[in-house]
Parts: sequence; C-alpha cells; structure tokens
Amino acid sequence: MTSAQISLGAESSKPQRQWGKVISRYQQTVLWKAVAQLITTFVPMGVLFYLMYRSLALPYIVTLLLALPTAGLLVRTFIIMHDCGHGSFFKSRRANEIVGWITGVMTLTPFAQWRYDHALHHASSGDLDRRGHGDIDTITVKEYMAMPAAKRRKYRFVRNPFVMLGLGPIYLMINQRRLLKNAHLNELQTFSVWSTNIAIAAIVIGFSWWLGFGTFMAIYFPAIYIAAAAGIMLFYVQHQFEDTYWHQHANWDYATAAIKGSSYFKMNPVLQWFTGNIGLHHVHHLGPRIPNYNLQRCHDENDMFHDVTVLTVASAIKTMRLKVWDEDAKRLVPIRELEARARLLEANRAV
Repeated sequence: MTSAQISLGAESSKPQRQWGKVISRYQQTVLWKAVAQLITTFVPMGVLFYLMYRSLALPYIVTLLLALPTAGLLVRTFIIMHDCGHGSFFKSRRANEIVGWITGVMTLTPFAQWRYDHALHHASSGDLDRRGHGDIDTITVKEYMAMPAAKRRKYRFVRNPFVMLGLGPIYLMINQRRLLKNAHLNELQTFSVWSTNIAIAAIVIGFSWWLGFGTFMAIYFPAIYIAAAAGIMLFYVQHQFEDTYWHQHANWDYATAAIKGSSYFKMNPVLQWFTGNIGLHHVHHLGPRIPNYNLQRCHDENDMFHDVTVLTVASAIKTMRLKVWDEDAKRLVPIRELEARARLLEANRAV
C-alpha cells in the first residue's frame, strides 16, 4: 500500500480508517519483548552505576566516561516510561501504571502528569493555535517581528543551543517537581507529582546516608544530566527542522502533522538501541500505541512512511540554528535572517 492510497492530510479524500488499518497491525504488545527490554536496561544500568561508584577511586574523568553509557540507559528507561504512558509497553493497564511510575522516578519524571501533557502534545503537534503542550517554544516570523527588543532577546536566549542543552536539563529537573501551571490535573496526576517527589527525596536521603551526599551526586548527577540533555536534543530534532509542519487549526490535520511534522532521525544501531527507536518519530506520532520494538518494522513495510524528512546526527545538529516559523515560506528559518528587518522596523517606528 503506497502513500497515494493512504490519507495523510486534509487535501486527501481517503478516510482515516485506511491508515488506521495500517498502524493497527503493529500495535500488539509482546510480553517477552517488554520483559527483555526491562532486563537489558536495568541490569546493565545497575552494573554501570556500581562501576561509577568504584571508579571514584580513580581520576574523576573515568567516572564521567562511564556516565555516558549510563546516561544512554537512562534515556532507554525514559522510552520505556514513554511507552507505558501510551499504554503500549504492556497489555495490562496496571502494569503500565506501575512500571511507568517506577521508570518515572528513575528519570525524575512524574509519570501521570507527564502522560497528560504528552497526550496534549500528540493531539496538537504542528497546530499553531494550540502550541505549548510539551513543545519547544516556537513563534512565527510575524510574532517575532511584532515583539519588543527585550522579548526578542529572551526568545533568542531560550532557543540558544547552549542554553537548551546546558541549562535545559537543570530546568527540567526543577520544573517537573511542581504541578503544571493552568493545568486541570486530576487526583492521579497530582498524586503522581507528589509521590514522585517523595520517592526521589527518599532515594537521595537513603543513598546519601549510605554513601554520602557528595558521592551519590558524583555518580547520579552526571548520568541524569547527560541523559536529559540528550532527551532535549532528541525532542528538538523530532519536530524542529526546516520543512516541518505548522498550520492554523482550521487547516491542521493530525495525520499530516504526524508524517510531515515529525522527522526520521536515522541513527546507528547502537544509538537506536539506547534511544528505543524513538528516532522513527513519524511512525510513532501516527501510531502512538505501537510499541517501540515494532516501529522499525512498521516503517520498513509501508511506503507511506518513506516520504519523510530524514535526519542524521550531522544534519540534526544543523537544525539547532532554525528558530522561527515563516508562515509564508512554510519553513523554519534562522533568527539572523530577521534581525536586520527587526532593527529597520524599530528605526522606522522611532521616526
């Protein structure tokens, strides 16, 4: 079945049920694969944390080098939590809730609150009228040009790659400790935040009593910091590329936003394993209930997923310069293209 036979946008007359049939073939969970992922993630991560502890007797650079694969396993842990949030890791809802909460604690993420915000992200990705749910803050050229200079500077600061990847992990660690602003959270989501905070505090206190606070932080902090930075980078390149998809709500289409507004971040097998196949983001956004271990097969077996933006590590890094959506050109553009125009407008206003 080709892309011409599957509905991918509002301009197509093919109904949703046709592409729905495609993704439904890959949504079945397999218990032994889920259990295998838990074992192959948690066991080596435990070993690596122990090796990091033992390596403290050596120069600290050795500990930091060990933090790299440990961070990779924390990213993989987050992907397991992510699948639990979509109900795709286990058939059992209760199993998804339990494992999701545990992996959330391990990655400093309140599971139920994150699941709520992430569901809004899936439902509104690429919709200019419904921005702000789990997205990197993105504005249009017209909005940028209408901003006063101070707000433009703030926007450039937040979107600076060094700020996003350097301060972003710290911001996430702090911001996820509180309830979302203006969010109508139910009791489960509120409980998720506080129970996660209590569990994290208990772990920090327990390990600090056992090993010492400095020792615990020397082991855990570099691993979770690198993992968070990698997560921000992954999330950024999955939606922030030059020919991505943004439309006003009246012209927005879920399937088109999934395929055209999500990249295929092609990685080598090692990185793909650590990131739980999340680079196949175009498949995931169209079929969020597809388990991570079925994403590659779904992509390979269906032509509808082949006409997408493919990014490599090198090209993904280049996307970091793209910061503002040009509604006329239908592409993300660098801010430097706009600054001269903005200064000219300000000069004209001052006259």
